[in-house]
Amino acid sequence: MASYTVPTWTSAANPAARLAAAALALAAAATLLSVAPAVSARADDTIGISGAPAKAGAADGRTRFTYQVGPGQHLDDEYLVKNTGSTRQTVTVFGTDAFNTDDGSWGLLPTDDTAKDVGGWVSFGGQPRATLDLAAGETRAVAFSVDVPADAGPGDHAGGVVLSAVSPDGQVLVDRRVATRLYVRVPGDIQAALTVSSMEADYGYSWNPLDGTVVVKMTVKNTGNVALGGLAVVKLRTWFGFGLASPEARPDFPELLPGNVRELTVTLHGVPALGYLEPTISLAPQISPDAIQPPSLVTTERSTSLAAVPWLLLAVLLAVGLVILVTRLRARADARRAEAWMAHVAEQARSDAATPNPADSSPEKIGAGR
Repeated sequence: MASYTVPTWTSAANPAARLAAAALALAAAATLLSVAPAVSARADDTIGISGAPAKAGAADGRTRFTYQVGPGQHLDDEYLVKNTGSTRQTVTVFGTDAFNTDDGSWGLLPTDDTAKDVGGWVSFGGQPRATLDLAAGETRAVAFSVDVPADAGPGDHAGGVVLSAVSPDGQVLVDRRVATRLYVRVPGDIQAALTVSSMEADYGYSWNPLDGTVVVKMTVKNTGNVALGGLAVVKLRTWFGFGLASPEARPDFPELLPGNVRELTVTLHGVPALGYLEPTISLAPQISPDAIQPPSLVTTERSTSLAAVPWLLLAVLLAVGLVILVTRLRARADARRAEAWMAHVAEQARSDAATPNPADSSPEKIGAGR
């Protein structure tokens, strides 16, 4: 598709120059308008492409290209491409490298980037790319080769065979791509290992001490040299290693390429505040059924600890305890005061009994009996 650039002048010292610039700009605009109908499409036109591994010109049921090839070796294969749209389409087929995105997803390099690993080992008749002009509904098998360098390191080299179709969509060009994963296993010292390089946890309180949340953050790295998925299980333990039956989480862990890192965040709900908690992750490496199996897969486990003090419950218990203590202290004080009062009353009674009452004694009559 032709591209046009409207020239820009930074200086026009006289009216003639300005008129010339305006004339050239109008000419360029007229050219763009004249070619616009050539790229217009009917409203009901559709654009689509598909690709799949093939053999002898027909799809063979494979979901990925998987090879085991030694350094310096060569192999040939086929990729079946199809224009599934309703208009003629020019497509490009090429190899590229794979990587894991920031969230750990599987990705491929942009179309214009140069592959530096397995994508650079792919060629089409000696060229890094093949361009085809396909009629609507047309299918064609594209032969390609993989040449492994003599200095290729052992392990999985991941990439993809990409089918790209660039077409206009309004005022922009859209690169529609489909791809099939490509893995080349180079024999040698094969290691399959997933490592939990860091782990931290935090407890979130609620009004109910039996219904808190635990947020666990982990960093997992593929420290081996083969692509691995995983079965991850996050559980909780408490005092003396006692495991809680619930809750537990089983986060998705899709394929992680060698040397790549993935961040995992898991939230567990309904966790009682038991004072001490020990979140634990068990990560069992897994490999795609279509992949070449490594020698062994070893489960890794890591844990961390956190305090989950039931502060609200302790505050309630403390308040209740204070009320009980104050009540008992007041009861004891009242009892002592009552006892002292009773003793005082008794002492007063004894004192009163020991003192003669003047009213009970009468004075002797003078001259009586005379």
